[in-house]
Amino acid sequence: MNQPTMRNGLPDDLPDIAHALRWARECVDVMDARVLLRHVLQCPASRLAAWPEQILDAEDWARFRELVERRAAGEPVAYLTGEREFYGRNFMVTPAVLIPRPDTELLVELALAHVSGRRQVRVLDMGTGSGALAVTLALELGEADVTALDRSRETLWVAMANAARLGASVSFVQSDWFSALGEERFELIVSNPPYIASADPHLEEGDLRFEPHAALAAGPAGLDDLAEIVAGAARYLEAGGWLLCEHGYDQAFAVRGLLADAGFASITSWKDLAGIERVSGGRWLGRA
Repeated sequence: MNQPTMRNGLPDDLPDIAHALRWARECVDVMDARVLLRHVLQCPASRLAAWPEQILDAEDWARFRELVERRAAGEPVAYLTGEREFYGRNFMVTPAVLIPRPDTELLVELALAHVSGRRQVRVLDMGTGSGALAVTLALELGEADVTALDRSRETLWVAMANAARLGASVSFVQSDWFSALGEERFELIVSNPPYIASADPHLEEGDLRFEPHAALAAGPAGLDDLAEIVAGAARYLEAGGWLLCEHGYDQAFAVRGLLADAGFASITSWKDLAGIERVSGGRWLGRA
C-alpha cells in the first residue's frame, strides 16, 4: 500500500481510502468520517473495509475534505449528506427541517398501537417537518387517511418529496396549527412540535445551532405550541380519538396538566428507551 507523505495534516498526493479516513479522524468522529466518505463515494460500508487501498480521485478527495471541514465546524452530518434514517427508511433532510431523531420513533410505536386493528383511520400529523411521522404512519398503516400540516411552505416541499420518493399517500396542508383545517375530524392526532425554552443555552450548542429555530423553540417554558395544540385538538378529534405529543424531558407533568384542563381522559405519559417520559397523550371522549 502506498504511504502518502503528509504536509500540514494533508497528504501530498491523492490518498487511498485508509489514509483519507486517517486524516479525517484528526478532525471529526470516526463514524462521521465514514458516513461522509460513503456519501461521497456513494458506496456501502463494506466497500470501505474491503478496499482500503483504493485511491480517491481528485474530485472525491476535494469533496470529502470540504464535508469534513464543514462537519468539524459543527454542521450536522444529516445536512451534509442530505438524509437521515428514521424507522428503517432514509428521509431527505435540508436546513429547512428538523433532523429526525430516534426518540420520535416512540411516537410512531404509540400511534400504531392506538389504532391497531382499525382500517381507514384518519390521522393528522401537526408540524410535519420532514414528513417523517406522517410518511412512516402512512406506510405502516396502509389504508390510513393521513394528513400532514406545517406552516412553512419550504418545509412542506421537503415532506412532499419524502412522501413521493418513499411511495406514501399523504395529504399536505399549509396551516398555522389548526387554522386551515376547516371542519375535518380525525381518530388520531400526533405531533412533535417545538418544545425547547426560547432561552435554553442548548440552542447554541451542537447540531441545534444549524436547525431551524422555529422548529425547536416555543416560548419561555417551551410549552407555547404544546398548549395551543392541546387546547385546540378536541374540535378536530372524533369521540374516542387520541392526541399524542412528544415533549421535552422535564415537561411530562406540565403536558398532563394541559390535557386535563382541556378535558381529555385516560391521560398517560410514556417513557423512551432512556427511561425519560417523552410522549404524553389523552383520549377525547366528547362533551357531555
